[in-house]
Amino acid sequence: MLSGKRKVSGLTLIKLLINVAMLADIHQAIGQGTRFFRISGSTATTITDFRPDGTLVWTNTPTNAIFTIQTATSLVGVSNWVDYVQIPITNGVNTKQIIDPNPPAGMAFIPAGSFTMGDTLDGESDAIPVTNVFVSGFYMDMNLVSYSQWQTVFNWATNYGYGFDNTGLGKLANHPVQTVNWYDCVKWCNARSSQAGLTPVYYTDAGLTQVYTNGDTDNVYPNWSVAGYRLPTEAEWEKAARGGLSGQRFPWGSTISESQANYNGLAYAYSYDFGPEGYNATYATGGEPYTSPVGSFAPNGYGLYDMAGNVLEWCWDYYGTPYAGGIDPLGPSTSIYGVHGMRVLRGGAWFGTANNARCACRSSNPPNLTGSAYISNETYGFRCVSGL
Repeated sequence: MLSGKRKVSGLTLIKLLINVAMLADIHQAIGQGTRFFRISGSTATTITDFRPDGTLVWTNTPTNAIFTIQTATSLVGVSNWVDYVQIPITNGVNTKQIIDPNPPAGMAFIPAGSFTMGDTLDGESDAIPVTNVFVSGFYMDMNLVSYSQWQTVFNWATNYGYGFDNTGLGKLANHPVQTVNWYDCVKWCNARSSQAGLTPVYYTDAGLTQVYTNGDTDNVYPNWSVAGYRLPTEAEWEKAARGGLSGQRFPWGSTISESQANYNGLAYAYSYDFGPEGYNATYATGGEPYTSPVGSFAPNGYGLYDMAGNVLEWCWDYYGTPYAGGIDPLGPSTSIYGVHGMRVLRGGAWFGTANNARCACRSSNPPNLTGSAYISNETYGFRCVSGL
């Protein structure tokens, strides 16, 4: 509910009382707390309504400007405020949904807004050019797809005519599924949609009549208008990974340690890596892969876990450079690598170093591979998104 609003030093401040339910395959943590939001921009604004569905209405804004909604859990200290979403303004009255009090189970609401994609922090050629991207609102799995979740849908799907290249592996039921290729993930998304009574997203014909259930084909046609499960676009993934923060390397800030993510510490090589050295000792047991249970580390500003480290995550896009800005970019329309053209992977992994765990780091591999042959070939996983 909206419990108050006032203007403070050119910032419009609202206080929201939110019940938050965090659902995952391995635990259920339910908490209640106070969150504060404020609108930061070139002028002070007037909030006229905050609706039960999390939609905020405010006035007094100039057109062709960008306002930032910031959030904090406490009003003690000015440093508590962090960016939550940037919103381009086109008229004097604005209506934007900034939270969802009742998202689908196990998913987080990612509010519509713009963000800076890529970065120039470390001279990484694959993170440039930096570009401004607007991404529409969507839902994303709070956790990587776990092995137990994969098996549930996989077993259903194989009884309904689906065929997969790989059965998928997981170190334990509550660890992320891995050893799945891009084709497996896309078909699994369709199966998850059908099992849940939703319209599948992916088809093998431009007329969107033949649901993609079998084989390996690069002629996959998405129906972007339906709310079924799918892989995130590269732009959706990076916006979600940043959790609303601007200009940071990681989902929580600009440095990393093994208390924040499951990755391979290499502090002597990267000044922002606080290690310690080597694989994360908490999880480097029992033989490779050294994955960690989903949800083992603190979530980012959007309530998402493991957006850095653990296993790399397949995205929808063909790999291409430079990637485009604009509104809801979908990546290149064709592959620059010919047959089985590279598809994008994001997020770093348990074997990857700190630079691979950066929000702007981009990886790729052919869609028929399941991981890095340099390690254990068990390093690729995914999570799903769905439209509003």
